[in-house]
Amino acid sequence: MAKSYFLPADEPGKLKWLNNFAAKLPTYAASVGVTAAEATQTTADAAYFTFVVGAHNQHTKTTRDWTAYKTALRSGTALGAMPTTPALGVPPPAVPAGIFSRVSAIAARIKKHPAYTEAIGQDLGIIGAEQVVDPTTVKPVLELTLQAGHPNVGWSKSGMDGIEIWVDRDTGTFAFLTIDTVPDYLDTAALPAAGASAVWKYKAIYRLNDEQVGQWSDVATIGVMG
Repeated sequence: MAKSYFLPADEPGKLKWLNNFAAKLPTYAASVGVTAAEATQTTADAAYFTFVVGAHNQHTKTTRDWTAYKTALRSGTALGAMPTTPALGVPPPAVPAGIFSRVSAIAARIKKHPAYTEAIGQDLGIIGAEQVVDPTTVKPVLELTLQAGHPNVGWSKSGMDGIEIWVDRDTGTFAFLTIDTVPDYLDTAALPAAGASAVWKYKAIYRLNDEQVGQWSDVATIGVMG
């Protein structure tokens, strides 16, 4: 059965996951090919992200409090105490941007290491939950990025065999592009002439047992240049 991506989508979930991963990584680091420097960096990442999320939450609450205070003052209702600026304390050392790119890369390496076990994965939180997929309603989600100027079509398998991709290269008509069985797909077709630009559109549908299944994806659009 397919599994969902292990990293939570929401910020509180990400914060909880990161702190668990950082706390337990040193226990397994040496046996699964993670360096001491990487484990130390992950601990620093977790501490700084925790501080920043907490600071953001406190300032968000203060903004709401000031809005309520201003509204009460303007409308003539009774005023409560004036909001105060939160005391954030001393921040831990700053870390480079891209925290979750770093930890996701480490997690991917761990899962490919010969010494990796499912018990390690469960303890580190890098095994997603079982995902029940209905082949009649499953729908791909395409994420387009550029790699060396060429569109990269990001997608996930969701328990399917592969994906059928169609493209519209600024002609107004979609045409079959490929059947891909391993995410992602890099479209290496010739780009527009030098100095010219175009808008390419992509749509896709899953395949299972050599047949189309589920629903067509939403159309994803990206600009390309020669």
